[in-house]
Amino acid sequence: MAKWGQGDPRWIVEERDATSWSKRKLKEVLEGLVVEGEAGRCEIGDLKHVEGEASCNSRKGKLIFFYEWNLRLSWKGTVKESGEKHKGSVEIPNLSEENEVDDTEINVSKKKGEGDVLKDLMRTEGTTKVREALRDYLKALKTEFTLGMILPTKAPVGQELATERKPSGNTVQDSVTPQSPDMVGVKIPTVRIHMREVFNSPADELYSIFTNKELVQKFSKCPAMIEAEKGGKLQMFEGCVSGEYTELVPSQRIVLKWRCRSWPDEHYATVALNFQDLAAQSELELECKGVPVSHEESTRQCWKKQYFEEIHILLQQSKDIME
Repeated sequence: MAKWGQGDPRWIVEERDATSWSKRKLKEVLEGLVVEGEAGRCEIGDLKHVEGEASCNSRKGKLIFFYEWNLRLSWKGTVKESGEKHKGSVEIPNLSEENEVDDTEINVSKKKGEGDVLKDLMRTEGTTKVREALRDYLKALKTEFTLGMILPTKAPVGQELATERKPSGNTVQDSVTPQSPDMVGVKIPTVRIHMREVFNSPADELYSIFTNKELVQKFSKCPAMIEAEKGGKLQMFEGCVSGEYTELVPSQRIVLKWRCRSWPDEHYATVALNFQDLAAQSELELECKGVPVSHEESTRQCWKKQYFEEIHILLQQSKDIME
């Protein structure tokens, strides 16, 4: 098999097992779904049965997904008029890439007794909710899980890279600028990613979320190795991201050597995180230099989805607990 930077990159193949990750993600998106209607209120409980597998292959510059799941969930509900409580199950016998989510079979059953109005609610509104959750799983499989899996191509540096994107939500700026190729053993075309995000927390609190092991594990939802000192190592997202702290200025600035597992061997980007207080809020400016061209979008999605959005959720949860 060709090494990075040698031969035709279209023939480089990478395969990643997504089974364990998928089981956690399916539980996350399905458990706790609430279904309400005129008949009453239902809630999906535990994912009782999960059988199957998932994987992702990077081949010829494309990502190819395989997944096949047999799922069974419990549900319970209360009839609006009578207050009666009933429970049952939802079975998804074949969630796979062979079928669209809208065509995937979803079977709803209820334990013996009255309460068919809740069964009907689960068959209609409940099925819609379950399908939305399955779409969320597949979207995450194709974005979050595939971090760093798009292989290099022979496209020249700068092609289709000079893009500007309009601000949305709390994002103040999000742009990409072509960089000159870096040399790390072999010539690797790279880009610079520049993003800004505003968080509802003071700068010192936001700084600690990137340096405190417990907080890192909370927002990443994975075990992590965090040695927040100059020369200290970091590893996150089950080894998908690793690096080293090279500069730390409390509440102001963090600089990292940072890489994704599927990047060319020993190739690191330089990530600078600058924190600025804005009254009760703070702004985080991210500059990521040396990102391999073909990994620009997956790296952007990593910072947006797996860092920024999850940190927003963590901060909101902390606020809710305090209130």
